[in-house]
Amino acid sequence: MTWQPRLVALDIDGTLLEWLDADSENYEKIQPEVYAAVHRALDAGAHVVLSSGRSPHGMDIIADLLNLSERVDDKLWIVASNGSVIFRYPPIEVVHEETFDAAPAVAAILEYHPDALVAVEERGIRGYRVNRVFPPGELTGEQVISEVDDIIGAPVSRVVIRDPNATAEDFAELAAKLGLHGTDYVVGWSAWLDLSPVGVSKASGLEYVCAQLGLTAADVLAIGDGRNDIEMLRWAGRGVAMGQAIDEVKAAADAVTGTIQNHGAVQEMDRWFGTGSTPDVS
Repeated sequence: MTWQPRLVALDIDGTLLEWLDADSENYEKIQPEVYAAVHRALDAGAHVVLSSGRSPHGMDIIADLLNLSERVDDKLWIVASNGSVIFRYPPIEVVHEETFDAAPAVAAILEYHPDALVAVEERGIRGYRVNRVFPPGELTGEQVISEVDDIIGAPVSRVVIRDPNATAEDFAELAAKLGLHGTDYVVGWSAWLDLSPVGVSKASGLEYVCAQLGLTAADVLAIGDGRNDIEMLRWAGRGVAMGQAIDEVKAAADAVTGTIQNHGAVQEMDRWFGTGSTPDVS
C-alpha cells in the first residue's frame, strides 16, 4: 500500500454519472459523494483527468460541475473523443488531435446498416454534423444535418454510427467481420459504434498527458466501465472496472469496484485518498 496515484483518470458516463435518459431529473448531475472523493484526490496533490468518448463540448460541462478548474494553477488536461482529442480548459484549447479517413469504413458499415445514423464532431460548433438527428440524450450539443459524403469528406477525429434497430452484438460481429482496416473501433452498450484512428485510445491520450506532466503509466489510477476503457485499464498502473461493467472490461482491469449505483468510483478513490465529510455542491 506504499503506492499512491499521482494522476486519476476518470471515465464519465457509467463511472461518474449514471446512464440516464435526457429527460431524467438527474441528468448530468454530480452526486455529492463523487464530488467529495474527487476533491480529496485533488487535496492529496493528484492530477484529475477526465477521459471519455465524449467530445470536448460534452466534457467541459462535467469539469465545471466538479469545479476542477478552481483547484488547479494552470489549465486542466482533458482526454476527449476516446483519445483522439486532447484539450486544455478553460477555455477549450485543443492541443493535440489525431484524424483519419473514415469514408471506407463508414461506407462498408452502411452497406449492412443503410438506415444507421452517422455523426462527426464539428469543431466550429458545440455539436456534431449528422445525417439525421440522434435520439434525445445520445449526443451533446447542436446537431447540424448534412449528407454522409459531406460529413466524412475530410479527415475526422471520430465517427459515431448508431442503429436504434440493431444491437451491440450486431455491431460487434459486423466490426469483426469487416476488419475496419485503417480504423480502430469501440462498440458501446447499445448498437453504437465509435470509429477512431488506428492505435488511438484513452490510453494513448493519457500517455500524451503524462508526458507533459512528467509522469508515466505507473503513476496512474484509471477507473472506467465501457469497452472504450479497456486499453486505459490495461495501460494504467492500476486499472479498475466499475461493478456493472461487462466481463470483457473486468478482465482487462486489475480490480473491480462497486457499481455506479453504489458509488464504485468513490470506493476506489477512497482507498488511496481517504474519506471525509461530503461538501455542499448545490
